[in-house]
Amino acid sequence: MKPRNKPFIAGNSSNLRDKSLFRLNGRHMPPPSRALPSRFWFRLGSVFLSLRLLASCGGSMNSGPSGGNPTPSPTPVQSSIDVVTYHYDNMRTGANTNETALTPANVNSTAFGRLGAFMVDGKVDAEPLYLSNVAIPGNGTKNVLYAVTEQGSVFAFDADSVNGGTAKALWMISTQLPGEVPSDDRGCDQVTPEIGITATPVIDRGRGAIYVVAVSKDAAGNYFHRIHALDLTSGKELFGGPTAVTATFPGNGAGSSGGTVIFDPAQYNERPGLLEVNGTIYTTWGSHCDIGAYTSWVIAYNADSLKQTSALNLVPNGSEGGIWMSGTAPAADAAGNIYLINGNGTFDTALNSSGFPAQGDCGNCFAKLSSGSTLRLLDYFTPSNTVTLSNADADLGAGGPLLLPDLLDSSGMTRHLAVASGKNNPDIYVVDRDNMGRFSPNSNNIYQVLTGALSTGGEFGKPSYFNITVYYGAVGDVLKAFPINSGRLGATPSSHSANQFPYPGTTPSISSSGTTNGIVWAVENGNTAVLHAYDATNLGSELYNSNQAANGRDQFAGNKFITPMVANGRVYVGTPNSVVVFGLLP
Repeated sequence: MKPRNKPFIAGNSSNLRDKSLFRLNGRHMPPPSRALPSRFWFRLGSVFLSLRLLASCGGSMNSGPSGGNPTPSPTPVQSSIDVVTYHYDNMRTGANTNETALTPANVNSTAFGRLGAFMVDGKVDAEPLYLSNVAIPGNGTKNVLYAVTEQGSVFAFDADSVNGGTAKALWMISTQLPGEVPSDDRGCDQVTPEIGITATPVIDRGRGAIYVVAVSKDAAGNYFHRIHALDLTSGKELFGGPTAVTATFPGNGAGSSGGTVIFDPAQYNERPGLLEVNGTIYTTWGSHCDIGAYTSWVIAYNADSLKQTSALNLVPNGSEGGIWMSGTAPAADAAGNIYLINGNGTFDTALNSSGFPAQGDCGNCFAKLSSGSTLRLLDYFTPSNTVTLSNADADLGAGGPLLLPDLLDSSGMTRHLAVASGKNNPDIYVVDRDNMGRFSPNSNNIYQVLTGALSTGGEFGKPSYFNITVYYGAVGDVLKAFPINSGRLGATPSSHSANQFPYPGTTPSISSSGTTNGIVWAVENGNTAVLHAYDATNLGSELYNSNQAANGRDQFAGNKFITPMVANGRVYVGTPNSVVVFGLLP
């Protein structure tokens, strides 16, 4: 898979034990008890030194002629939105429909632009998350932006305090234990030069925790993956954590011994975002490129204890099938069923009487899993040419899933649909989540296939959904809007952007106020990235891009798989050393 007021929860709030506003009782929380590695302080010190040098030279992190735009007072801006998971909700719609400040009328290069950046100590590959009205001991009530880095660090910033290059955090912690450093890139340019935290965390406000998976390495060359639950207000470890990630599963596949497949931490990276369903945290594991002996792991943890509750291997008697999905995230429906797409790997074309792979190997599958006490494969789809696709490293699992809301078809039947696309494949697959189609060597027995709807570069991200429309940004393609009529995607887009998006394409996000004022946000990758904003009703109408303002006022460095996150009138984008912030100019 080598790549080329009560808060609105912008996410599936069913996974929260307590949906009320989180408040501390005013008791001072102690600082994190674990000492921070010297490497962490060195890298963080470099950030502060860079800012001091910029200041002494009369510069700033903004490149406008006046040294950057002033930003509003750090007094908390009234907010009632939380972004607690990747792409706002467990269906991964990518839409924040409670955005009232940003509209097609005011998002333009005159009124809107770069406000500054929150400086961190490494690459921000995960989507930043956001909570409104968090009581921080000693700091009052703040709107908080949470960011994680490939240095293995977690930062909490006052989201309203950005001003040029802002390095001051409400709190910051390193996930590494003493004597450890971030993992090296394992000879793979997928995540480089180091690996710390790649996956988007998940926040459970009721439990007061942000859940993070991090990898590190010690001086002896041993690798460790751990799941952490960190206090939202201090970064302190909760629930007896962290817990080391280990797993076994019956099988004779790659990395097995004596009939048991063993999770080898050196072979894996927690690439997709975390998923929480009913008090359980689900992790999914990709490889480092296609290097070494690896298979297809899903591992679950109790959100209250961080104890492992279940582990499933989708390729237990074969090889490969890593779950990476270009850094998107597994999805879940209202019933708690989990949906993910794994990469090129062994698929048993010999099926049992129920239509499942006879040896249990479901590589290159769009899988539906139970979220009960024991993870198990409930249903799946894989293309009729799945073996050919895997042999060509053209995995369906290069893209992530999108679950659509209930739709009525032409006969009035309610349909529960999901959408997926993969690498080097121009087709869009629409599956019925109640009958996903499984495998046939002769045809794709699924709800709908849009043949050739995307560029031949295929999908390295995921589509998004808003107002009965699916938005796709494939590699080397224009951003496309596919309308839904009578429960089916239109064969041709209703509108598209004028510009194309080079590798890896773009994973769009949408902001709106209900069904009005829809804006589609998309990042164009490059050494200098470009943030684009389009009218959601007509992608041919570009409202703004970050190259429009004079003197490079709004420009920022690119970071391959990042997706913009919109909350409370701001747009947040991860970069190689910061989270850059866009909003209405003062």
